[in-house]
Amino acid sequence: MQPRDLQAEQFGKYPPQARQVAAAHLQLLRQLPIGFLPSLLRQVKEYDFKFPAERASIDRELTCLSALSAPQLAEWFKGFEALKISPALERFDWVNAPSQFVEQQSAYLWSTHQLDAFRDTATAYGARLRGDTPTEPLPMRRLGIAVIGQEVASYDEELFHNLRPHGTYFHQIRPEGGLDLLLGAVAERAKQSPQPYAHWYVDGGESAAVETPGVTRVSYKSLEGTRTALLNFMQEQIQKPGMGPEELRTRLAELEPRDAGMDAAADPVLSRFELKLLTEGSGTQIFSTTFAQWTAREALRRAQPLTLLVRFAPRQRQRPMNELLANTQTDAAADLIGSLVDADMGAYYHWINQQRLDGANEAVFIAWFEGHNQAIAVGPTLARGVQSGSAMDLGQLMKFAMG
Repeated sequence: MQPRDLQAEQFGKYPPQARQVAAAHLQLLRQLPIGFLPSLLRQVKEYDFKFPAERASIDRELTCLSALSAPQLAEWFKGFEALKISPALERFDWVNAPSQFVEQQSAYLWSTHQLDAFRDTATAYGARLRGDTPTEPLPMRRLGIAVIGQEVASYDEELFHNLRPHGTYFHQIRPEGGLDLLLGAVAERAKQSPQPYAHWYVDGGESAAVETPGVTRVSYKSLEGTRTALLNFMQEQIQKPGMGPEELRTRLAELEPRDAGMDAAADPVLSRFELKLLTEGSGTQIFSTTFAQWTAREALRRAQPLTLLVRFAPRQRQRPMNELLANTQTDAAADLIGSLVDADMGAYYHWINQQRLDGANEAVFIAWFEGHNQAIAVGPTLARGVQSGSAMDLGQLMKFAMG
């Protein structure tokens, strides 16, 4: 089937809001090439379970494209139109299974030496779209916080090596009540700007008991039951004859929150997000530091929060992969120093991913060695590559960094 043959009833299996979006832009969808349209439908189909920032991005893209004339659309999409698609892909049910179509399309483009052309065309399209769809100003400056080194008594090596050239290193921080002060600041920001999913607290262990109304919470500990269910599912699938990595990935992608014992009714958007963390992330099911780092990455990419505090917790020591996936050793020893090293790098990645969002020039980032007097602060008003011996607590550091 070709896009020009699309009918509204073909979106009947989409969730309610996604179905409405597709129907409202049916005339546009009919004009888009098959080499591009399934990629767009993959986003539209998940519309009901997207974060507000993602929905706004989809809406802006559709609005922008709908405003183009037929010749303008032809100009924008001539690169996608030039792609050769196999008859088998054209017959594929790309309306109801756009993700599977995109996977098969990628394999076909690679096998026919068209993948580079597709990548160049997609990159040019993305740049053009960003230039034609200005974003709204932020209600407040973005703030990222990373708390690393939980339970580490001492560490003599240099911390925040990658971040120091970009900000000010503080070595006389008063650590007392530090986590509570940081969480209190996150809750205060949520009170000042109470948009849904705009303020996050991610914990690689068990969430602190501090009240944070209006803050989205995700923790490794709270998903223990889901992680166990997924590991059991993976073990069952691996034992099946002919099961390979690609097939297992497809099976995981087809899972619904209820399949993993999750209560999707409580917050279907967050439940879907958490499930994808565990089915799409590599190692998120078994290593708490990987879980925290991947959650930070995905939250920034998808929800684009104004505030994101990530607290890293000790991960288990490395063991053979089959043993880790089997999840048989429940009392595995924690690797405290290895976890600190992982978290130090995770904090750096947190800052890099924050810098990719709108408002990066005004954003502030703070990383703290939990329970100790070391911290790094990066922001537009802070000197770069210098050290400070000023004595202050985490609350005061926050105010100082925010200017």
